[in-house]
Amino acid sequence: MSERRRISSGSTFEKTMGYSRAVVDGDWIHVSGTTGYDYATMTISDDPVAQCEQIFRNIAAALAQAGSSLDDVVRVHYYLTDASIFELIAPICGRHFAKALPAATALLCQLIDPKMKLEIEVTARRQA
Repeated sequence: MSERRRISSGSTFEKTMGYSRAVVDGDWIHVSGTTGYDYATMTISDDPVAQCEQIFRNIAAALAQAGSSLDDVVRVHYYLTDASIFELIAPICGRHFAKALPAATALLCQLIDPKMKLEIEVTARRQA
């Protein structure tokens, strides 16, 4: 049986909703949909670009706790509340995924909190 370990960001959302920021299962790391909240202060910017940068900091922190990095991401899902956001965040995503070049999907949707402009979910595989 493979190792299974749960990673927490310390967000109050995790305890309330009963989930983990990430789950490590063997070499696979499944990072939950992540928004632009700064978990240390539980604040979120109104700016989608600032949210995107915070999302990548949050995801990178979870991956680091799993012994991995953004370069190990193999799959990414982008959830956007407005199509115009895509144009703003595409260069940010391209910068962070320049090495990984993961398979990607982008969807338009409504998120739980209207302050959230986007959410990103990734799957990574740890390198041997």
